[in-house]
Amino acid sequence: MTENSVKINCNNLNDTKTLANKFSNLIHDGVFVCLFGEIGAGKTAFVKLIAKEMGITENVTSPSFVILNEYKTKNKTPFYHFDLYRLEHTGVSSIREELREYSKDNIYTFVEWAEFSDEQLPFDRIDINVTYNDNDTRNYEFTARGKKFINIIKGLKNDFN
Repeated sequence: MTENSVKINCNNLNDTKTLANKFSNLIHDGVFVCLFGEIGAGKTAFVKLIAKEMGITENVTSPSFVILNEYKTKNKTPFYHFDLYRLEHTGVSSIREELREYSKDNIYTFVEWAEFSDEQLPFDRIDINVTYNDNDTRNYEFTARGKKFINIIKGLKNDFN
């Protein structure tokens, strides 16, 4: 692992809840997150846990058919949840500038199926690659893209290493 990345293994749901809690406490100034992983890896489940930690009481659902769901945190901060699966590669280019607007400070943006972005998303972000194993454990690899979110990675390293 490099300075800008950390890999965290979660053996059960309680571990994943702890990770979501720690991560949500580190992103207090907003964040743009790209989530990568196969169907069923746990991308939406992780976003739901973060939303709950941030005081969102609404039922957080996958935006796979509507592309975007919008929520408000307990502090009334916008929380955006995108799913690029239905747009695939060519469709993402049609909303690239819109996505850039969602990368500003003091908002929370989570983009599932970011692999369809062809690196068209804002440079300053955190990538989370979610993988699962046969024994139902999950691996989360967090990588800061750009310098803006390096401290979040350092915070996760302090909490989990």
